[in-house]
Amino acid sequence: MNPLRSASTLLHYRPLFSIPHSSSSSSSFSTNNLTRSTMETYSKDNNEPKKDQQKETCDNNQSKKVSDDILPHILNIYGSRASPQDFEIYAPNASFEDPLMCAHGVKQIKSAFYSLSKVFKESKIVEYTLEENVLPNGTREILIDNKQYYKFMGRNIDMISLIKLYVENGKVIRHEDCWDKKPLWNTETSKVPLVGKLVEMTKRGSMFATHAMMGFGKDPTT
Repeated sequence: MNPLRSASTLLHYRPLFSIPHSSSSSSSFSTNNLTRSTMETYSKDNNEPKKDQQKETCDNNQSKKVSDDILPHILNIYGSRASPQDFEIYAPNASFEDPLMCAHGVKQIKSAFYSLSKVFKESKIVEYTLEENVLPNGTREILIDNKQYYKFMGRNIDMISLIKLYVENGKVIRHEDCWDKKPLWNTETSKVPLVGKLVEMTKRGSMFATHAMMGFGKDPTT
């Protein structure tokens, strides 16, 4: 979310989308006894979510709380209403990556999301389904299949996304935002290492520019 580049990219992006009532994402890993699907719809005249439906089955209350504790902060962060406390969900060395930038550490993640309000008059996650899995190494994987809404210079921009959160000891260690649910390009996913390296360098450059513009992760004054 480099402020200028992200606005330009989103304006030309505008994919057609359909948000299913259950997550279409699947994991090749085994899952815990936890399945959760939640759909919330926001009114454009009201920032408070209107819950359309919620289905939960859980045999482990402690497991259920992982996504319950993290999700409200994610909604605040994407809704341009984040407070410093919302970023406490991240581990100190957490990383964030989307098609435009790659952030390392909480301060860079703050810069990435604080910049949203500098560019867009409005931003929020308007609909989502949620799935939580337990990977073989014990890491929690939270998949948020979602629709995002942005308002830029009077224009409404809609985008679908798959947010992937990886959680250890109650803290997010990795946050990925896959636009149109497409895999991210980096050195690990690119079939051509040189291309992946160039993409990664571009993302880091974009992150550095945003980080500097946002005061290197400085929290806004109230």
